[in-house]
Amino acid sequence: MQYPWHLYLMGTMYIVAGTIHFIKPKMYMRIMPRYLPGHKLLVFLSGLAEIFLGFLLFSPETKNLAIYGIILMLVVFLLVHFYMLSSEKAAAGIPKWALILRIPLQFFLMYWAWYYLKF
Repeated sequence: MQYPWHLYLMGTMYIVAGTIHFIKPKMYMRIMPRYLPGHKLLVFLSGLAEIFLGFLLFSPETKNLAIYGIILMLVVFLLVHFYMLSSEKAAAGIPKWALILRIPLQFFLMYWAWYYLKF
């Protein structure tokens, strides 16, 4: 079976998203829940995780590990999405309807990753 091209798309998406954590860290620090310590460190670690997991998707030998890591990461990121809904400052001017739509988007991204466990 040929390795699906969309796994490369998904991997690239996470690599780009993770890279943005290093280019615009203040944007991510602003949306970090106040109860979490070390916002800057967490922003950089989450960016590294996205980049690392994105590259792991490129290899059939590490794909499943990457998928489990991505699903776990997206579950943790739900904390940020709910925090953005509860705080006007953290919402960063994003309309409430868009913040609400991000919740099911997270679940879609989890399903998209999970779907590739069978390949």
